[in-house]
Amino acid sequence: MAKKSTIFVCQECGSQSAKWMGRCAECGAWNSLVEERLESGREDAGWGGGSRSAEPVAYGDVGLEAEERSGCGIVGFDRVLGGGVVPASLTLVAGEPGAGKSTLMLQAAAGICEGGGKALYVSGEESAAQVKLRGGRIGLDPKGFFVFGETRLDRIVEACERLAPDMLVVDSVQTVYSSRFSSAPGSVSQVREAAARLLLMAKETRTPVFLVGHVTKGGLIAGPKTMEHIVDTVVMMEGERFHSLRALRALKNRFGPVSEMAVFEMTARGLIEVPDPSRLFLAERCSGVAGSAVTAAVEGTRPLLVEVQALVSPAAYGSGRRTTEGFDHNRLAMLLAVLERRGGLNVGASDVYVNIVGGVRLDEPAVDLAVAVAVASSLLDKPLPEGAVFFGELGLGGEVRSASAAELRIREAAAMGLNDVYLPKRNVSKASKGAAGLHPVDSLPGLLDEVLR
Repeated sequence: MAKKSTIFVCQECGSQSAKWMGRCAECGAWNSLVEERLESGREDAGWGGGSRSAEPVAYGDVGLEAEERSGCGIVGFDRVLGGGVVPASLTLVAGEPGAGKSTLMLQAAAGICEGGGKALYVSGEESAAQVKLRGGRIGLDPKGFFVFGETRLDRIVEACERLAPDMLVVDSVQTVYSSRFSSAPGSVSQVREAAARLLLMAKETRTPVFLVGHVTKGGLIAGPKTMEHIVDTVVMMEGERFHSLRALRALKNRFGPVSEMAVFEMTARGLIEVPDPSRLFLAERCSGVAGSAVTAAVEGTRPLLVEVQALVSPAAYGSGRRTTEGFDHNRLAMLLAVLERRGGLNVGASDVYVNIVGGVRLDEPAVDLAVAVAVASSLLDKPLPEGAVFFGELGLGGEVRSASAAELRIREAAAMGLNDVYLPKRNVSKASKGAAGLHPVDSLPGLLDEVLR
């Protein structure tokens, strides 16, 4: 009989402890340790590699297999994955409730079926009738599509091995549990067990597996961090609850580029890719309003023109309030310090609000320049020049540092009819030096004097 032992596992970071503690020693979370009973040995021999065990091979003798990617009918999703669905891959699709994860995976599985393949959709949160009702609302009626309402891990693996589908979707991994563990579904041990077991099955049967995952209140992927290391690809679905636009990003990809992004619009017929997101983001922009600036961001290989709005108003109390939507709060605090110290603008006693229009989130440093000039424009109540685009990283010394993919940003601005591009001086190449519409910038005070003072 296998010997059983008791351990305490942190539900935030996955660290283990021999005894209960009020605060996790690794991540510092309070009351996050939960008692779990584990058996000393593994019952299945597959954990040691099973049939995949082999002798070490010299690096030069390793053969490369040609990637046999298959499209799922959603061009943007295929691009985020690196060119299509890869056999024997394990992909985690995460996002907030209502972001459209289940709709996206339902459409992707239906696209595999329309291409002549089979798909198995395992639903742990909805019944088979509910999945069909949702598919009917968005106009799906695929052949070769199987729905399985199950949460037991062993039965999911058995059904997949018996059906041999071309795509397996598990919605969601937080509802799957194994009888080998006494903890509740969604706990660290259960999520880790499900991810590792499904990874082993994907490699042995060459089945691409997609796991739908939840996020925490802080916007991080729920479950242990080890789950993100186990999977091959991590895809995040982002979007505000009251906006129709959704952004799909690749945060990790072993089969393609990282930080690729696709923009979708949530409609009554499901998710529809937006072919020209820059035009959509700037469609309702008001001209001649102080505090509005346009920036050229690059997500993967796609340039985006997005409006940055800022509002500066006197603080009702002694210290000013800082609020952001779609932009890092700590980054804004740093930019405000640079504006006050290097730009000579008194923003410490004012409330500052920054909004990235359209519900998209921008994290790259090249957005710094647009945020800084938008705040300065609102503070001085002077609109920025019409048709101007700003991009560049802002240093603590007030210098404007170069940004990557400058040519992509310039071409996107020209395609949208925005002819004045304020860019870092080092991004101006020899061929384009002196060209009309390009305004090299080397410091923040010089830029403020040029466009506002």
